[in-house]
Amino acid sequence: MRFIILLGVVSLFADMTYEGAKSITGSYLAILGASATAVALIIGFGELIGYTPRILSGSLIDKTGRYWTLMFIGYGVNLFAVPFLAFTGDWTTVAVLIIIERAGKAIRAPARDAMLSHAAKGIGSGWAFGLHEALSSVGAMLGPVAVAIVLMSKGGYQLGFLILLFPAIVAMIILVAAWKHYPTPRDFEAVEVPRGPKKFPRVFWLYVAGASLIAAGFADFPFISYHFQKIASVPEIWIPIFYAVANGVDALGAIVFGRLFDNRGMTILIIGTFASAFFAPLVFLDNFYFALLGMTLFGLGIGLQESVMRAIIVQMIPPNKRGSAYGIYSTAFGIFWFFGTALMGILYTYSVQATVVFSIGAQLAGVAVLIQVRRSMRMTESSAK
Repeated sequence: MRFIILLGVVSLFADMTYEGAKSITGSYLAILGASATAVALIIGFGELIGYTPRILSGSLIDKTGRYWTLMFIGYGVNLFAVPFLAFTGDWTTVAVLIIIERAGKAIRAPARDAMLSHAAKGIGSGWAFGLHEALSSVGAMLGPVAVAIVLMSKGGYQLGFLILLFPAIVAMIILVAAWKHYPTPRDFEAVEVPRGPKKFPRVFWLYVAGASLIAAGFADFPFISYHFQKIASVPEIWIPIFYAVANGVDALGAIVFGRLFDNRGMTILIIGTFASAFFAPLVFLDNFYFALLGMTLFGLGIGLQESVMRAIIVQMIPPNKRGSAYGIYSTAFGIFWFFGTALMGILYTYSVQATVVFSIGAQLAGVAVLIQVRRSMRMTESSAK
């Protein structure tokens, strides 16, 4: 538990850094003259880079056990790209820094998830990942609030990015402390090489397919904030506040649904994902209060993705293969997020309604696949008995 909390506090300050930046990059790109398609491609490609290399870093974790090496490299790149946004003046430079920051996350994410999965032994994977995500989301809420205060004080976007250097430094200091106290996190769980086929089970691939469809329909916040900025449905200084609200819901939802998952299983994920799929028509309406409600559902969806959707893999994959499993899962998630976001950007240029229909349709298709995953897991459990 202490290790999970320590990693959670690292994520708290890390999320303050890059989620604080994320709360205004969409509107900042709009101010610098980027088009809707350009914003969607930048954000989508950034997420692609943030996910795709995880298949390599995850495999590397299983082969070498060098968790902390990848954590330090990844967090270093991930966090310190953000303050450099303060020195940009054109949207192409902003795009490059966004992609660099996401690449850092790709390097360290499978190592973090694998370590959490080992530490979850005995306390429940839903509770472990939910608690970690809750702490992470507190930072994701505080970062946008800090940036909003800067904007309200007329400090400008550059100062908003620059102040995020401070939580980045704190995150790295705590990461060093975590490494010093827990140098071999794999020891939390006995890692035995299972007999039989080394391939991942069919239900894992089915689960990856369902999660990927959900990712395809889940618009990233910078794209949403671009929409808010463009039609002025949400005042500029309120945009990061809306993102903070979503992250507050994320924090609460992650810890509640993570706990419920340990008791109720995949049904919790299916119900929650179905509800969150309807954020799209609300955020894309020209109405302040509907947009706020939509961001609440958006936060619920993020909370489920970052807690329960990661926790389920612990039940499917043995400890010695989880780095690779998280890498594969994240890579597929990122690829579909990229193409989904890119397609929504193109559709948005012609029809906001088409964007909404695609978003809801893709997510509900993913829910249908998750129902089949639940059925397969129940059949496997019954046959094992």
